Amino acid sequence: MPQPAPLPWLTVQGRHLVDPAGSAVRLQGVGLGGWMNLENFITGYPGNESNLRRVLLDRMGREAYDAFFDEFYTAFFDEDDAAYLTSLGINSVRIPFGYKHFEDDARPFELLEEGFERLDRVVTLLARHGIWSVLDLHAVPGRQNQHWHSDNPTHVADFWQHPHFQDRVVHLWEALADRYKDRPEVAGYNPVNEPSDPTGEVLPAFYDRLEKAIRAVDPRHVLFLDGNKYSTDFSAFAERSEPLPNTVYTAHDYALPGITRATAYPGVVRGEYVDRDVLEATFLRRTEFMRSTGTPVWIGEFGPVYPDPAQDGWRLQILQDQLDIYAEHDASWALWTYKDVGLQGLVHARPSSPYLSLISDVLATKQRLGIDSWGGTDAGVRDVLDPVDALFDREFPEYEPWPWGRGPHVAVLVRHILLAEPLAERFGDLFRGVSPEQARELARSFRFAGCDRRQGLAEVLRAHLGRPDALTGE
Repeated sequence: MPQPAPLPWLTVQGRHLVDPAGSAVRLQGVGLGGWMNLENFITGYPGNESNLRRVLLDRMGREAYDAFFDEFYTAFFDEDDAAYLTSLGINSVRIPFGYKHFEDDARPFELLEEGFERLDRVVTLLARHGIWSVLDLHAVPGRQNQHWHSDNPTHVADFWQHPHFQDRVVHLWEALADRYKDRPEVAGYNPVNEPSDPTGEVLPAFYDRLEKAIRAVDPRHVLFLDGNKYSTDFSAFAERSEPLPNTVYTAHDYALPGITRATAYPGVVRGEYVDRDVLEATFLRRTEFMRSTGTPVWIGEFGPVYPDPAQDGWRLQILQDQLDIYAEHDASWALWTYKDVGLQGLVHARPSSPYLSLISDVLATKQRLGIDSWGGTDAGVRDVLDPVDALFDREFPEYEPWPWGRGPHVAVLVRHILLAEPLAERFGDLFRGVSPEQARELARSFRFAGCDRRQGLAEVLRAHLGRPDALTGE
């Protein structure tokens, strides 16, 4: 493979990311969700990652467990994956990772070399294909938000109440900054994914502390800082006289029709008519802080889910409209997500693969009971939820807990935790007695050569990025 020229350093200059010649660069990429930070809808298990790992280790034993994950880390993203992204015109990948790759809770502040090596492999691989990396700490000690993707087994984000957890994140980022301080192929650091600080007071103070700690080690890399309330709310920074230097404030911009039980776009979602104008108004509202401070806009996550092939046409239209809006406003972006088991990924494991064949019954149960927050529906458990709703209407009608109110709060507690816990045990039982070689074969289900590509999604990206279809040459 011909080697691309070394990637240049990126820095913030006014509203743009620029290279050393001062030319503006728009990052246009994907998120590598589900690789170094497992998520239930991406790899098919119920609940949160730590519990998944517990039940798999219990059922499989250490040797088979290690064999599965050793194979999985390479199978999920390797040379063929990077080459495919290059063929689409992608120039950047946001790499989510959980802290447990770098530190054991039983030995805090003792860093694990194997986590750094795992991350190094993909950063280097992407650079060989001319693709920048953005390093994204997706799950922190104590959990920074109330949901599964921060490996939260509860609904409480303890990170904001405990300085110990904050100290560990600063320590980890000091080590990461030292590791990558001389590597321009890393576009920058995204230190905390989707923070959700109920007070709104701890987050800006923590960012100030973290920025100073990182800059003391690495003064050169860009920081990508998520807003509060899952990177949709920047009011916590409104009183800041100046944005932090060499910093991009990042919004997440999921469009409701693309992630809910909508039936059409344009169309009515939760009582509101949503069309392209509404998508643009939402984008402008979420990025008002960046535009008012004259700093770059980077949409760190966005994108529809694709639960029903019959709906792909209008869901892809949402994606097309969002891409056009971002281009018109000179915004960088990272589409969520690259690879999964079939709900949202650009590439997905085949239903006939060994892994999906093994877990198919659990996937069906998850769908029937709405156990996944992302892409799930409560239609199959209304007989449970209706009496709960009636009780709250009668006894606590004013209750609207952080961050999204009563309905999502009850869903987290009942569907995504209470029902997920026993189903996770059932999921683990499927792996009982799996040999190390069988475990490796299951993990190989995620190899690019054995996966399917979501062709409609690829066509939208290719057309937007000006790349010909490799098959047709058009």
